Amino acid sequence: MDRTRVTVMCADCSFESEHERLRDARVALDDHAATGHDVQWEIESLAAGVTQAGADAGVCGRPECTTADSPLLDPPGADSSEGDDGR
Repeated sequence: MDRTRVTVMCADCSFESEHERLRDARVALDDHAATGHDVQWEIESLAAGVTQAGADAGVCGRPECTTADSPLLDPPGADSSEGDDGR
């Protein structure tokens, strides 16, 4: 299985860190950005399922940009008014 690889780097100092989870990379980015530095990240690769979900959703998520028959978009029961009788 492909793993997520993200590098967080600072343009203002030598800070750089690598992460296998987007959440961990985001925390590192936010923590270092609190210093006032210009911090960026580079996402080298994502797990196959994340890549597929992004492709199905399209760049902007608008209906005309999505893969309409994807099971990842609007799955049954995602809307609280469907399938759960309002529970």
